[in-house]
Amino acid sequence: MTGTGECARWAPGDRILWRYRDNGRTHRTAGAPPVHICRPVTVVQDTDELLAVWMAPGTECVRPVLLDGTQVHAEPLATRYTAPRTTARSTWFGSGVLKLARPGDPWSVWLFWDRGWMFRNWYVNLEEPRTRWSGGVDSEDHFLDISVNPDRSWKWLDEDEFAQAQHVGLMDRGTARRVREAGLAAVEVITGWGSPFRDGWEHWRPDPRWQVPPLPDDWDRTPARMPS
Repeated sequence: MTGTGECARWAPGDRILWRYRDNGRTHRTAGAPPVHICRPVTVVQDTDELLAVWMAPGTECVRPVLLDGTQVHAEPLATRYTAPRTTARSTWFGSGVLKLARPGDPWSVWLFWDRGWMFRNWYVNLEEPRTRWSGGVDSEDHFLDISVNPDRSWKWLDEDEFAQAQHVGLMDRGTARRVREAGLAAVEVITGWGSPFRDGWEHWRPDPRWQVPPLPDDWDRTPARMPS
């Protein structure tokens, strides 16, 4: 890492953790960590304007699962956010993911490719603006997402999950309104073809010298400062 202090910039090739806090605090089992998604990534770029990271194929990650090991999305929507959960290690299969995030934006933009580096789509993940700490960035997912195709068409994703999260109390009305407003702001960027969509990231390729970063044993460690 270059520089000093909490806001130090990472250098290309540095390894950090991209994490999400658990939304479902009411169903968290005793002793479970507040972080339920953790993905080791490699820094591509870190400036005042943009943090870009690469999650390579074969990366060992942490994801939420139900207590019996069932994948969360296999659970019916009615109980998906109330069934007790834990976390499990798993491997990210398929193509890697390039994640782009501008400081302060309540979303990040992910790029997906099919085999042979055939660009598939952009994915706008609506989320809490990321908190930086020495080992990476932390956020909280806001359920609602947007898919953007190479022809610039777009559509909302996971509106049923967004509604269900409100129904079971994971998101209050004020927060839901702010999330929808954030989504509409992202749509304005998409329709105006602003950054990062216009910046040619679909042609980016990872440094072939980069190794897949390992998942550390203390992936759930608490940063020096967490949001209140």
